[in-house]
Amino acid sequence: MPSNVSRYSPHSKLFFAKGLLLFLFPLPILGALVVSLAKGNMAGVLGDACAGLLFFVGALSMRRGLAIEEDYRHRSIAVPPKIPFKTVGGVAVAVATAIAAYYGAGHSVGIALSFAVGAFAGCYLTYGSDPSKAKGPIAAHHAYTTEEVINALQDATQRVKQIERANREIHNQEMHNRLRRIVESTHKILQLIEEDPRDLRRARKFLNTYLEGTQRITEGYVKMTQQTHSDALAENFRNVLVTIEDVFQEQHRKLLENDVLDLDVQIEVLATQLKREGVN
Repeated sequence: MPSNVSRYSPHSKLFFAKGLLLFLFPLPILGALVVSLAKGNMAGVLGDACAGLLFFVGALSMRRGLAIEEDYRHRSIAVPPKIPFKTVGGVAVAVATAIAAYYGAGHSVGIALSFAVGAFAGCYLTYGSDPSKAKGPIAAHHAYTTEEVINALQDATQRVKQIERANREIHNQEMHNRLRRIVESTHKILQLIEEDPRDLRRARKFLNTYLEGTQRITEGYVKMTQQTHSDALAENFRNVLVTIEDVFQEQHRKLLENDVLDLDVQIEVLATQLKREGVN
């Protein structure tokens, strides 16, 4: 299960500059490659080319690992990534350094390996290691495991992204703003679930019915308006959005108050309206 995806509640982008220095390492290699090519040293050309490629792969992997770590750090619950991208990046940089030292600078194998060890140690000391432990384990009486909660949050996140993508195609300002507020309410609901996974039990049916229904009717409305314009269709869609927005805000309030009463009734009311309005 992929444990780190774009977070539903946007967080700081300060990590953006981390790891960019690694992209500068291949630049001297390019100069060495040109020199080797001019001298007809094909071994040097291949060595420099491989070193430059590995430096680039290492930089990309390290950046991916840093982004995953940032997401992990901001989550209340999380599992470690299946692929240790930071470690992979450090190994790639170390191998690239050894190749560059041996082929580009003409050092012995022993010296080249020493440089490789130093490069890996430098990456580790600068960027640290990958997350290795589950964070915020959920007690058994919560009914859901850590991975089940994360999966539910990720599924909801993907639906939110689809709604946001469809909303960009809607040019009616009132409808656009209502969908934006629905998305904001969803972010708050998902945040509450992450902070207290017991809320998932009370919100799961809501997410499966309301969020899925909102995604379906929004995408359906966009698709239909691309084919034809109908005032009746627009009015039906508006009526559904009014109901959805009210119920999303009510769901958030009930989760804050730990109140599960009447949620099933509200869900059935919306499900009925989705069918009646004919915009899905």
